[in-house]
Amino acid sequence: MQKIKSLMARQGLKSPQESMADLSPIENLRIPSKEELRELRKRPIDPQAEQEIIDGIEEVYFSNDSYDMMQHELEKLPPELNLQELEEYRDKLKSQQAAVSKKVADLILEKQPSYVKELERVTALQTSLQLAAVICTNARRQLSVSKEGFTEASLGLLANQRRRQLLTGLLKSLRTIKTLQRTDVRLSEMLEEEDYPGAIQLCLECQKAASTFKHYSCISELNSKLQDTLEQIEEQLDVALSKTCKHFDVSHYTKVQLAYSLLGKTQTAMDQLHMHFTQAIHNTVFQVVLGYVELCAGNADTKFQKMQYKDLCTHITLDSYIPCLTDLCKALWEVMLSYHSTMQWHEKHDKQEATSAQDSVVAAVSDESMVDRSYVKKKLEHGLTRIWQDVQLKVKAYILGTDMSNFKYDDFIVVLDVISRLMQVGEEFCSSKSEVLQESIKRQSVNYFRNYHRARLEELRMFLENETWELCPVKSNFNISQLHEFKFMGQCRSPSISPSRQAVSSNSLAREELSLFEQYVQEGNPFEMHIENKDEETEDVLASNGYESDELEKSAYQDYDSDSDVPDELKQDYVDEQTGDAPVKSLSRDTMKGKRKSDYNLNKINAPILTNTTLNVIRLVGKYMQMMSILKPIAFDVIHCVSQLFDYYLYAVYTFFGRNDMYESSGLGLISSRLRTTLNRIQENLIDLEAVGENAGVHNATEDRKEKVPSPHLSQLVVLSNTDTLYGLAQRVVATESLVFLAEQFESLQSQLDTMMPAAKKPFLQQFYSQTVSTASELRKPIYWIVAAKAIDYEQMLLMMSGVKWDIREIMSQHNVYVDVLLKEFEQFYKRLGDVSRHVRIPLPVSNVLWEHCIRLANRTLVEGYANVKKCSNEGRALMQLDFQQFLMKLEKLTDLRPIPDKEFVETYIKAYYLTENDMEQFIKNHREYSMKQLANFGQRCVWVSHINKKARQKLLAAIDDIDRPKR
Repeated sequence: MQKIKSLMARQGLKSPQESMADLSPIENLRIPSKEELRELRKRPIDPQAEQEIIDGIEEVYFSNDSYDMMQHELEKLPPELNLQELEEYRDKLKSQQAAVSKKVADLILEKQPSYVKELERVTALQTSLQLAAVICTNARRQLSVSKEGFTEASLGLLANQRRRQLLTGLLKSLRTIKTLQRTDVRLSEMLEEEDYPGAIQLCLECQKAASTFKHYSCISELNSKLQDTLEQIEEQLDVALSKTCKHFDVSHYTKVQLAYSLLGKTQTAMDQLHMHFTQAIHNTVFQVVLGYVELCAGNADTKFQKMQYKDLCTHITLDSYIPCLTDLCKALWEVMLSYHSTMQWHEKHDKQEATSAQDSVVAAVSDESMVDRSYVKKKLEHGLTRIWQDVQLKVKAYILGTDMSNFKYDDFIVVLDVISRLMQVGEEFCSSKSEVLQESIKRQSVNYFRNYHRARLEELRMFLENETWELCPVKSNFNISQLHEFKFMGQCRSPSISPSRQAVSSNSLAREELSLFEQYVQEGNPFEMHIENKDEETEDVLASNGYESDELEKSAYQDYDSDSDVPDELKQDYVDEQTGDAPVKSLSRDTMKGKRKSDYNLNKINAPILTNTTLNVIRLVGKYMQMMSILKPIAFDVIHCVSQLFDYYLYAVYTFFGRNDMYESSGLGLISSRLRTTLNRIQENLIDLEAVGENAGVHNATEDRKEKVPSPHLSQLVVLSNTDTLYGLAQRVVATESLVFLAEQFESLQSQLDTMMPAAKKPFLQQFYSQTVSTASELRKPIYWIVAAKAIDYEQMLLMMSGVKWDIREIMSQHNVYVDVLLKEFEQFYKRLGDVSRHVRIPLPVSNVLWEHCIRLANRTLVEGYANVKKCSNEGRALMQLDFQQFLMKLEKLTDLRPIPDKEFVETYIKAYYLTENDMEQFIKNHREYSMKQLANFGQRCVWVSHINKKARQKLLAAIDDIDRPKR
């Protein structure tokens, strides 16, 4: 069917519908006649054969393109024509034409009813068009009549009404324009009142109105003027924003933020704010430092204003350094407080917006507002670190701009305290560890402390060389916590502080629980606290005369009877009480009189024994610890220097009062190996032994020598050779016991020092305490031994013993005179101790050491005297025992020392004469505490022992020689 339509179209034929729709004659369509149609219908119909014929038609005949069929058929002819073939091909074409014609005829017959129906519709359409033409003609006629009947007066009324409305609108517009032209006056008034939101709101409304009337020529100039005014408002708004960087005001900042919000520049405002804070920090510190520099310069030279801030800091004088630093920190605090308040304002504002959004049913926060809030929050959080970094760099430049090595200690502590408070501000401001500040102050502290410690060691040497070792009178309840240098340790809970001050302290502690920004948000400044500290009361630790002014004490001291006998009950009570520090005021006069003769420490209240130099060292330790507490990074360096103070004091006391080459010969083991090691270490590490020979060719002091101090020399005012003063016993007691007291203070500070010490360096502190501090009391033995060695005339006793005849033949009932002489020496020693105790309290440990040394030396002198005896009988040995027992009996009345030292040392030597032959040889081998001379003399005297034969005596001498041979 499609092919038939294509062929019809190719031949110019139309479908029946198209033919009926076109009323014009169709020239190219040849409709078969009735006869032809009849003939075609009469032909036998074979649809299949007919379809095959149609299918056999070439495709080119079905093409819609203009194509010359005749030319096509002619071109198909062969070069040589054959009539028969042509006729056959012609018949084929005819059959194809006949099939197509038949098919077309069938289609026409099939569409015949539709054609008829469509033709009828065309006829009906022609009739309708004619009717429409009549209606149009009548309508136009009626419209012409209406136009003629509508009066011009009615249209005129409408036109006038329209003109009136237009004029009314014009009048309103003119009034609006007049108002717009007068807004600049109102805007100026609002800006003067700092009503920035209202000014911006008015300006924006004027701009909106101006855009409405932009068709007027006068409005174009007004619009430009409004734009300039808006820019002017933005400039003033930026200035107003910068004011919040130093003095934050809630209402002022609220206006500024609302103004920027109206402008839609919230993020821009935050960027500008951070720029202003940076600029505020720079301008603030520059102006503060410039003011002090110009003030100290004292002239109108403006060269300082053109300097860089770092260079300007180098012109600060030492006198103005601390006030300038304080004002600098105060100004920076104001800037940081403003930033902190700004953050709090935004946090509060965001919470209020979130709450109002939740309470409102229709409230919805726009995406743009959420973005602005998020941007502001991140910007503010990031700005914390940035601003604190700027503050650190500015303060660092100021700290390093001045050499602090020559500062006074109190001034330097104030600097450390201010910087420490500033670092606390940084910790609360942005949780920063303030590495920049720590590094800068550490550099200055190390430099300062090295010079300071060197000067203090030289000062300590000067103190020691000028020290007369007189007692420094302090109160009986003296404690280092009472010193101003130890106030920082917070020992305000001491009983010596009044309850009112305790209440103040508790209030201050409660206040410390709040952050600095919470404490000073309304008023005040955290950098004014160090000024308040200077107003504290100064400590009162000195007594009027070194003694308690108690009448009972004075009378008890005046009535003290050294010759009175004491009942045994009182003796026992006194011995039991020595372990405690019972207050003397509770003792009756009789009890005081009944105390033992050797008790020199209860004549006066047990006030600490110390000197001005000791007090100075303790104060230095307090200052050093105060520096450690403020600046932890140099804690080890400071503790090392603290140990040097103690080392030098200990070495000085030993050098002045305890150095003697006769220690080893005494055989008493006066200096332990630990003490000897400590003294050698101090001498090697701290004492500059080359200082004496500096003018002998030593020109360049090495770094090692810079850390050392020359050995001190005892003051010429101190006399240690006077017999009446027991060879300077009072000075020796003050020096030694002040060292022991100093060691006790160090012991009490060990836990505090341990907390300040870095973990890696704690072994140094433990070694210092175990090997140095604990050896202080061991100096008593060598120092007091010198007194004991000179106080008794042991040589006179030896001389008297050599004149005694020991080979007597009868037992004596009376002891020898040398015993009485020796006891008289001890009584004289006791009396001299009493005389010394009237000036300086002699503690019980000192008294015991003195008596122990004297008794040991006396007993060794007895053994030496007995060893020098050439001939001795059994009766003579009995006399030796009698003399020694008499000596012990009288000695026990002079001293409370029990047991008597070296009592067995003498008794064993005397009783050795009664030993058998084998026991004597074993005695010589086992008792090495006796000198070789004493053992040798013992062996020689055995010749006179009747129960020892000659062979045994030779054997004893050989054993003694064997013992002595390795020493040769």
